[in-house]
Amino acid sequence: MKEQRQSTILGLIQKQDIETQEDLAQALENEGFSVTQATVSRDIRELKLTKVASRNGGQKYVALANFEQQVSEKVIRVFKDAFVSMDFAGNIVVIRTLSGMGNAVASAIDAFNFSEIVGTLAGDDTIFCAVKHLDHIEEVMNQFKDILNS
Repeated sequence: MKEQRQSTILGLIQKQDIETQEDLAQALENEGFSVTQATVSRDIRELKLTKVASRNGGQKYVALANFEQQVSEKVIRVFKDAFVSMDFAGNIVVIRTLSGMGNAVASAIDAFNFSEIVGTLAGDDTIFCAVKHLDHIEEVMNQFKDILNS
């Protein structure tokens, strides 16, 4: 019963903007589930639902995993759209971006969480990615190429 209800919740929040626990409880009632506010609250916590801005200016529940996937897709798109070129010097991968996009692309690189990159430094159109070891330069550059070609 619990798995069915939680599966229904995930379906409901994908199909419609549900702003409150009361809205979710009502939607579940419409689907044939009799629930208390405590049950809805527990389901929200267990499903790791979070609220994000909706198109109508309010807020809506989304599954955190789905939201993270959307963010990941946006991060990849920023990286791909602003990327111009890449080279290296020592243990630094140097990435050139469109003018004004250095910080956005550096933020995207940080979001990739490559364990070989210890940090990024961004200017207007240039990013320095400090790589732990020279041995990892080729691997990091190949990871960037894989993202660009995905």
